Amino acid sequence: MPPKKSNTLTEAELRLMKILWRRGESAVTDLVAAMPEGETLAYNSVLTTIRILEQKGYVEHRQEGRAFVYRPCVLEHEASRSEVRHVLNRFFGNSRERLLLSLLGDQEISAEELQRLKELIRSAAPDAADAAMRAESASTPGKKGA
Repeated sequence: MPPKKSNTLTEAELRLMKILWRRGESAVTDLVAAMPEGETLAYNSVLTTIRILEQKGYVEHRQEGRAFVYRPCVLEHEASRSEVRHVLNRFFGNSRERLLLSLLGDQEISAEELQRLKELIRSAAPDAADAAMRAESASTPGKKGA
């Protein structure tokens, strides 16, 4: 049985998408020429990868003369959210808490990053956070509810 197709981006697909997000519409020759130094891909590899991206729904093309011109049809922030949701589901059982705890457990987090995260959490939904804390304290034995 063949492996299940994934809608997540491989490294090669992501490299091409980053070029398309930066440049906009591009032919395959433009994509080959725009590859960062040291990461070049052959024309046929770029063509194969861009076709896969089209099958996955990340790009679409139009014909210009004899060439196809490709453009992204998924915004970069949409793709990044989709990838995060995939990681969240696959590795953390859809638990944002477990994901955040994993990130916070990373020894490389700076005090500034930690402070920004605290501020973002505080400002995200203060009413929801307060309600969750009240519910937690009400359901925890030995604690009084709010």
